Amino acid sequence: MSRAQAEVRSRTQVRLAKKTSNLFRSRARSRDGLDLSAFTGVLSRTEATQGQPATATVGGLTTYEQLVDELFVHGQMPRVVPQLRTITLGGAVTGLGIESTSFRDGLPHESVTQLQVLTGTGEVITATPDNEHADLFRAFPNSYGSLGYALTLTIETAPTSPYVALRHLRFTHLEDALAAIGQIMASRTWAGTDVDFLDGVVFGPSETYLTLGRWAADPQGVVPSDYTGSQIYYRSIQHKRQDLLSVRDYLWRWDTDWFWCSRAFGAQVPAIRRLWPRRLLRSDVYWRIQDLEARHGIVAGLDRLRGRPAQERVVQDVEIPLEHTAEFLTWFLTHVPIEPLWLCPVQLRESRQNPSKNPGGADKTPQKIGETPWPLYPMRPDTPYVNVGFWSAVPIHEGATRGDVNQAIEAKVTELGGHKGLYSESFYDEQTFAALYGGATYDRVKERYDPQGRFPRLYDKAVRAR
Repeated sequence: MSRAQAEVRSRTQVRLAKKTSNLFRSRARSRDGLDLSAFTGVLSRTEATQGQPATATVGGLTTYEQLVDELFVHGQMPRVVPQLRTITLGGAVTGLGIESTSFRDGLPHESVTQLQVLTGTGEVITATPDNEHADLFRAFPNSYGSLGYALTLTIETAPTSPYVALRHLRFTHLEDALAAIGQIMASRTWAGTDVDFLDGVVFGPSETYLTLGRWAADPQGVVPSDYTGSQIYYRSIQHKRQDLLSVRDYLWRWDTDWFWCSRAFGAQVPAIRRLWPRRLLRSDVYWRIQDLEARHGIVAGLDRLRGRPAQERVVQDVEIPLEHTAEFLTWFLTHVPIEPLWLCPVQLRESRQNPSKNPGGADKTPQKIGETPWPLYPMRPDTPYVNVGFWSAVPIHEGATRGDVNQAIEAKVTELGGHKGLYSESFYDEQTFAALYGGATYDRVKERYDPQGRFPRLYDKAVRAR
């Protein structure tokens, strides 16, 4: 029996020890968390063959920064690379992840062909889509460590090119931008040119940009842009129609300024930016600063002394069906004083919708039309969605209470047939939460793989912050 298995069996409550985090909700802190740091790096690879994709078996605590570096040597990358360097592969699968390849490759867990999971019984289970532990394989995404921890994951990988060429398209009407998203998701082209990457930014009701990326092998005399220093990527979207980035800089284009959230720390003020070391312009540094503030309330205390209203943190990513995204954005821009907003189109992979067309894929279990293969985050396989990300705070005005804005957003997302990610604060009652995030399916899998409740339940982690 391994040390990790023995530790799980010896404890009544188990939590994972991690050096970094990308959570934005309060959580119980543990000084003696379970150490799985040995499970890092690419452990083995297979090359692509006719009808079979390339794969990599990877430790669950591997950050995407490390994973990308190790796969680039072989001209490969994960099919979906979440935008922040310190997100781990296991974290992106158990907590969901998304990026600009999601309009064609779905979510990170859809590239997984096998999971090795340490469960609450202290067993190490190998779960695949069609073995005796398929229930755990299906329920693991969005379980946030409440069903077990991924020790290793086997994932499909995809070939890379040295550069990504970008086009920034401006739209003055939200409906036009969303119509363009629908067209690109359906055809994977725009104006006769292939689209390999797709995301967007809403700067206001009449200013939306879609960024279309395509692989490029040769810069053709163009000097690639550098947004790791004085230049700021998201501002370039408003001023450039075309751009070129190295593939590594493209994958981490949002990490340098935590999208646009680095402005809260003064990192976008030219005088401060000149003094801020490049190696510290990265999301995990900003996260540590905000975590310090969340625990000690330094800025909140100064605001009270200045007579400023308290702030409600509104940090969320929500998936809205494409057909309702314009309605959601119009409502949001009217009622919530937060801009910009990130748009990331996403649809479950075609191979998952139609396994018979997937000669080398991982899932050969037939799905009923419209049935979700991922019960804890039940997006419909026949529906295009748009992830809307917004990360800021709003003032709590007189007569309002903390949580009012977040609860209004939750209600609107549910009304429009969407879901929100659980990495941040949630306010659902238990009945609503169960209806949205797995319900009876989650209970059955929890009872089978963690009957003694060594891992906190999902509702306790996501809503009660236990």
